[in-house]
Amino acid sequence: MNPSRLETFADGVFAIAATLLILNVDAQVAGDIGDLGPRLTHIWPSYLAYAVSFVTIGIMWVNHHWVMTQIDRTNRTFLFANIGLLLCIAFVPFPTRLVAEHIRGAGARDAALAYGFTMVATAIMFSVTWFYASVGRRLLRPDVNTTIISGISRSYLPGPWIYLGATLIAFVSPTASVLLFLAIAAFYVLESSLFGS
Repeated sequence: MNPSRLETFADGVFAIAATLLILNVDAQVAGDIGDLGPRLTHIWPSYLAYAVSFVTIGIMWVNHHWVMTQIDRTNRTFLFANIGLLLCIAFVPFPTRLVAEHIRGAGARDAALAYGFTMVATAIMFSVTWFYASVGRRLLRPDVNTTIISGISRSYLPGPWIYLGATLIAFVSPTASVLLFLAIAAFYVLESSLFGS
């Protein structure tokens, strides 16, 4: 199968996941809330969670697009690996809402853990998808530069471990864990922008 069909489907999943994030913010001001001004100020964690997750999903979309430009063909295993990856990405709005609603309360640790383990699973699925396609150049275009292959591989290897470390920090400080997710997103934006070529 031509990879363009897979990329079109993936683009739809990314778009829906990114759109669902704003509905989580909207839910914070739905119904009879009384004085709107203080409520808009009070839900600042929702804005932050939205921004972090939107940027993270955006980075994932860029990475997925970059991987797909290296792919020559697909097979069933690669398609199912992508389904697993997209399943993780589509799930991101749920732990994002948990963090937004519970970071200041008793459920902060569990919310940060749910978010973190979602990011760990997503990073693992990115690695599974990429390494399945790239080992032995199984599904790659014949003209793909080996520097690109090794660059993508090097960037994916530490991902699950970085997210796992940030996730485990939630046992000590959920707020620090969430701030680390923000720092990871910022790092990947800078890394992709400055060194992605």
